[in-house]
This record gives sequence, C-alpha cells and structure tokens, in this order.
Amino acid sequence: MKPFYSKYLIAILLIFLLVLFTGFSISIQNRKTGSDLKSVDKIKKTGVLRLITNTGTNSYYYYNGEPTGFEYELAKAFADYLNVDLNVVAPGWNNMFSYLEDGKGDFIAAGLTITRPRLEDLIFSIPYMTIQQHIVHHKNVFSPKNISDLAHRTIHVRRGTSYHSRLEDIKNSGIDFKYVLHNNISTHELIRMVQNREIRFTVADSNIAFLNQRYFPDIRVGIPVQEKESLAWAVKKDDYEMLKMINSFFLHAIETGKLKQLQEKYYANIEDADLFDIKLFHQRVRTRLPRYKKTIVEESLKYGFDWRLVAAVIYQESHFDPAARSFTNVRGLMQVTTVTAEEMGINDRLNPEQSIQAGIKYLDKMIKNFEYLDNDYEKMVFALASYNVGYGHVLDAIHIAKEKGLDETKWQNLKTVLPLLSKSQYYQNAKHGYARGWEPVIYVDRVLTYFDILKQKKWSDTPIPVSQ
Repeated sequence: MKPFYSKYLIAILLIFLLVLFTGFSISIQNRKTGSDLKSVDKIKKTGVLRLITNTGTNSYYYYNGEPTGFEYELAKAFADYLNVDLNVVAPGWNNMFSYLEDGKGDFIAAGLTITRPRLEDLIFSIPYMTIQQHIVHHKNVFSPKNISDLAHRTIHVRRGTSYHSRLEDIKNSGIDFKYVLHNNISTHELIRMVQNREIRFTVADSNIAFLNQRYFPDIRVGIPVQEKESLAWAVKKDDYEMLKMINSFFLHAIETGKLKQLQEKYYANIEDADLFDIKLFHQRVRTRLPRYKKTIVEESLKYGFDWRLVAAVIYQESHFDPAARSFTNVRGLMQVTTVTAEEMGINDRLNPEQSIQAGIKYLDKMIKNFEYLDNDYEKMVFALASYNVGYGHVLDAIHIAKEKGLDETKWQNLKTVLPLLSKSQYYQNAKHGYARGWEPVIYVDRVLTYFDILKQKKWSDTPIPVSQ
C-alpha cells in the first residue's frame, strides 16, 4: 500500500484542495446572491425593496384592484426614493417578526409602536407619528373612567401587540380584570365587533380608533390606557445599513412634505369627526343612495371617475335629495347652477339623471384644469375645491401660495391660503375677488371622509331602497 500513497499522494492532495476551494467559492457566491446578504446589498442587487406589513385600513389593503393604505404609500415612496420596485408580503400580524428574522423581507412597516420588549429584537427608525392607546367601546356601554375602573371588565385584543403588553402590565399592577387574546385578527375587525355588540371593549391606537369611527359611528374612543408612544419602521437588530437608509428617506420625506401629505390624506381631522353627521351619512347611503347608484356608476365610468367619489360629492352637495336648494339658489343632487346647467347641456336641474350627468361632466372639466399636476390625489382635491368655490378662486389661491414661497402644487399648502381670500388685503388684489375660502377646505375634507367610508363598504349588501 505504501507505493500507492507515495505515488498518488500529491494527486489526492490536489483533489482535496480543489474540492475545498470549490466549496469555498460556492459559499462565497451564495453569500453574494442568497440569504446571507444584508438587506441593503440585496436591494441593490435585485432592484426590489421587500416590505413586511399587516393588512388593515391604516396600513395596507386593496381597493379597485390596486394596493393602498398609509403604510403602503409611504413604503412605495421609499421604493421610489431608492429607484427600486416594491414587493409586499402580509403574512399576518403574528408572523411579521419571524418573517423579518428569516430574511423574507427587508423591514416592517405596520404601525408598530416602539416598546421596550420590541427593542430587544428590533431596531427602529425615526418616529413618524405619535399615538396613544385608548379603550374603544360602544356608545351604549359605560366606559371605564380611569385605569382602576378597568376592574372586573373583559377586554379583547390581538396577541403579541403593544395592547397585549400594556394590558399585561396593568393586570400585574394589581387591577383585577380579564383580557382575551386573538390571533391574527385586525384591530379594525375587533372594533367592528364592538360596533355590533359582539364584544364590549377593545384597545386601539388613537389614529386607528378615530379613523374607525368613520366606518363604525356607534363606537366611542374612551380613556387612554398608556402614555403617548411613537410609531416607526423596524429592521433586524444588526441591520444598521438598512436603518440608515430608512432614516435618510424619512428626513427626505419630512423635508419634501411627502410625509405630511400622506398623514393629511389618511388622517386629516379624524379626531374632529361629526359623529351625528357620519351616522346620518351611513343611514342615507343605505336608504337613499340605491335610487341613484346605477346612474352614478354609469356616468362615472364615462369619465373614468370612481363612482364612490362622485357619490361622496353628491352627499356633500345635497344629502342625496334631488329637490335640494342652497341659499345661493343652486339646485338638485349635484347643486348645479343655472349657468353650469346650460354649459353642460341640461335643462332640468331637478331631474336626478340630468343633475348627475351635468355634475360629473363639470367635475371632469375641473380635473382637466389640473392635468399638469403629477399626483392623481392632488388633481382630485384641487378639482373638488374648484367644484365648490370655483376654478378662478383656486387660481387666486395658487397665486397667493406662489407669492408666499409655498409649493402651489400641494393641497396641504393650498388649504392654508384659500381662507385668506376672505381677507381684504388678499381679495382686493385677487383677480376673482372675495371668496369664503374656508368653505372649500371644509368641503374637500368632508368629501374625502365620505369617500373613504364608501370605499370600505361591501356593496353586494346594499339593500332595496326604502322611504326616508
């Protein structure tokens, strides 16, 4: 045997070294292309940013076949900032953290609060919103008056949330109450259960609680159960390059106004909701809207409008009352003036079909005035303001915004200058004169609120019209 080893020893060593080198090379290659890469390197290599989020009205959902939601739009802006595509995975709340740990996504954006337990496993970005946990209850259920008053009550929350942690802390402090934990159920769904009297209490962050009052007007936002907290995005514990990139984006979003724009789009005035008006809206959507829905849908399609937006405009104009008349003598479902009726080619403003036809045609005319705007949302709100106060007055407000050095293509700036058209030092120099400039601001906010409510409804359940 000795001659064999002597003869082939060098060859065996060479083969061993070759196998070792090949294995090492494969390992290196796998690290370059596979799961061992850090998030930033993987994003640069693949051109894809991977978002882990949770399905919900405040974060991510599909509307008309398109993804939407605050967290989604902010993440999409992040992807655009990096000039990459966005891939979204929504594995359920209780699975988000394991997905991040297993490298199935680059970051979590799901309305996460920064809590001490989470800091053990995650690192958080610059905060983008301040919220506070509140008890949510039905209007006919007596709410706790303070933390001690939670005693002997039962509260339902989702497992693994900051609500769960807070209730655990309160219970450990000696207050005797029960809490029931649910797996992978949204806060929105728990609030729906409160609305329907299936459960008595849940807990929700203030932004979610007040937003959901639009959809469930019989709920009430009760006492806070926690100090104010911050929402932020989260990355893996050691992924500081990803954190740096996210923070860079947030600073950019703050500087450019993108963050404020999205906050206003999704959360504007949610704490100031007129619950009586919203309750009435839900009622009249159920009893009045079905009479006109077919015409609204058909006419909206002709101009590429979302029929729910048009329905929101009609409610704001007339509460779905075809005989409505304003103090300025505009008439009908869409409150068309005599001049506009003639321009739009109708002869009976009180005829529901004619009013809808004229109103949608006029709204289309208004939106065409803002084709130069890149953002579809901005086009829509500028057109809505023009429908209410007139295109000329909106132009005057745009001119004032320019003079003040504001970005006149952003509604968040225009809504601050429109009210100035009621002040003499401004309207005297305005081409179209005086305007009650606060009215289009209120008008747009209300239309967008109604629109948001209509987007969340399941229309297959719309009942047969009854008298109201």
